[in-house]
Amino acid sequence: MDHETQRERGEAFRALHHADDGPFVLPNAWDAASAIVFADAGFDAIGTTSAGIAASRGVPDGEVLSRDEMLAVIEQIADAVACPVSADIEAGYGGTPDEVFDTVSAAIDAGAVGVNLEDGTGDPDDPLAPVDDHVAAIRAARDAAEDAGIPIVVNGRTDVFWLGVGDEGDRLGRAVDRANAYADAGSDCLFVPGVSDIETIRALVDRLDAPLNVLGGPGAPPIDALAEAGVARVSVGSGPMRATLGLLGEIAGELRDEGTYESMAGGIPYDDLKAMLEAAAAEREA
Repeated sequence: MDHETQRERGEAFRALHHADDGPFVLPNAWDAASAIVFADAGFDAIGTTSAGIAASRGVPDGEVLSRDEMLAVIEQIADAVACPVSADIEAGYGGTPDEVFDTVSAAIDAGAVGVNLEDGTGDPDDPLAPVDDHVAAIRAARDAAEDAGIPIVVNGRTDVFWLGVGDEGDRLGRAVDRANAYADAGSDCLFVPGVSDIETIRALVDRLDAPLNVLGGPGAPPIDALAEAGVARVSVGSGPMRATLGLLGEIAGELRDEGTYESMAGGIPYDDLKAMLEAAAAEREA
């Protein structure tokens, strides 16, 4: 991808976070084909899912997949579609700001115009990174964007609710304090997954210093309710990938137990898939 195209996509992606007509929905892809399906459906931008990418390679989430392997898939996704792509790079694949800088620089080189950076550690005894450490990671991401000359959107994620850290009554305040520190450090958007109560979501919108990203999925409020609450961005994480694997499990069970094929009846017809992939290739080359 040439620099000017990537810069334009970065500006377009940034603008989506400040639209007046409600939240934009950022579906999360795990490979080139899933990204093309989302783009064909008309979404303005696409995110990647670290959990989905890792699962598709047979390993769990949590930076078990190597940085180079993750970045290779991010590049395949960014190359597959003609719309902005934001990369889920977990905690940045680094224990130091310099390592996070290198990861974000590599994600930009792969074609991404946004990055997610989470403060979860994967350690059940110490589940959240110190605020100062994650602030330094956010600043490193901003420095990488400035160095590359690409206006990426840094999505600062706090896992206070996702991991159920601390007393339930303290979580809102704890999440707000962490997220606003990340906004001060340069996060353009703040991601608080694990929240589905609409009143808590409204409180986050009111108290956060940057646009709010929530995680959509079963049990979460619908998009129109999130729009009314003032949410800027809704992503779906690994949900579509896990739903796809659920369907695959149904197909496997039917083949094994019944010797029939009805679970596959809703699939994209072969000719339609071919046409969609050809159209995507033509759009990328235009």
